[in-house]
Amino acid sequence: MNAELDRIRQSIEQLDIANDEKKAMLQLLDEIEKELKILNFKVERALKDKYTLSTLLSRTSEDLEKSSELLKKMFGRYLSTEVMNSLLEDPSALELGGERRKVTIMITDLRGFTALSERLKPEQVVQMLNSYFEVMVDVVLQYSGTINEIIGDSLLVIFGAPQEMSDRAQRAIACAIEMQNAMAKVNEHNRAQGLPELEMGIGLNETEVIVGNIGSSKRSKYAVVGSGVNMTSRIESYTVGGQILISESVRQEAGEILRIDAQRDVLPKGAETPLRIYEVGGIAGHYNRALEAKDPALVTLMREIPLRYTVLEGTDVGEKELEGSVVRLSKNCAEITLREPISVLANLRMNLGDVDEKLSARDFYGKVIKRPGKKGATQLIRFTSVPPEVDAYFQAHLKFAAS
Repeated sequence: MNAELDRIRQSIEQLDIANDEKKAMLQLLDEIEKELKILNFKVERALKDKYTLSTLLSRTSEDLEKSSELLKKMFGRYLSTEVMNSLLEDPSALELGGERRKVTIMITDLRGFTALSERLKPEQVVQMLNSYFEVMVDVVLQYSGTINEIIGDSLLVIFGAPQEMSDRAQRAIACAIEMQNAMAKVNEHNRAQGLPELEMGIGLNETEVIVGNIGSSKRSKYAVVGSGVNMTSRIESYTVGGQILISESVRQEAGEILRIDAQRDVLPKGAETPLRIYEVGGIAGHYNRALEAKDPALVTLMREIPLRYTVLEGTDVGEKELEGSVVRLSKNCAEITLREPISVLANLRMNLGDVDEKLSARDFYGKVIKRPGKKGATQLIRFTSVPPEVDAYFQAHLKFAAS
């Protein structure tokens, strides 16, 4: 630009015109040069500012993205992915309030974990729970379930809120099957760490509840409220390890694609009419899942194992300790003869008989799951909690019977 102005200046000086006119033209050229310098400075500053703004915006965007990831990492441990994303996209969702919604509720629980945790060191209990939840939470998130609560060793999961799900019941059942199958991975890790194996029961219920932010302006949580939640807990309480029980409402919502292994009518506490529950072993259709774990066959013992028992739950609750004996046995079950029949799903506290005082004092627990239909008061018991000493005693009998 300066070279061009110099050529123009030389051309003016060579013009054959009056000096006053030549002087005026040169003065005008000087003013133009000044204006061009000012304009050039402004352009350069604008370009520099644009670069600075672009860099600033880029850095701000990166910072926001990092902050967002940090928020997700921090709060993702305490909120479900769906609830967290809903809050990030719409901050007004933080306002207190709720809505009625049809959902499928899942409650899981580890069988006999309370008694198990009493025999372990606190750090071992935490280690077991963390590795267990690490696997289970991944499965729940894979099926887009909303983890509403982690209470001790239990999970409360919602399918259908905050996001609507047209296949919520099918999705919940497939998730439950996947979780039960994933217990093999949990127990493989426990065995490698020298820790005991775990068993889980799962209950499912389709119901209308109120979901939303409940609490105060200072502290609130996304929660689900309704009698259907308590009913789900009741259904779960009837399960034994490795089992999935669903309500009639879940069966109807899921459709005719379920493999139903058993069904029975129960009368939960607080209910006025019996509730029909179903044991699910698989689901066809889009998800196409089935339970993999199978209990080993019962072995007839060479010598019956005497025991004492007390009924803890069911219609046969009593304080008196009665006598019976184990006639057939497997790793998780026992066929026992009792003094009198006991209703299916009743819980028993048992002790070994005809053993030393220390071993006979060790309580173990089981649930009546079936009446084999033989003469006498023969019941099929699924163990829910067995201490190592009693388990070793049983395994010795199994080994002797198999040899």
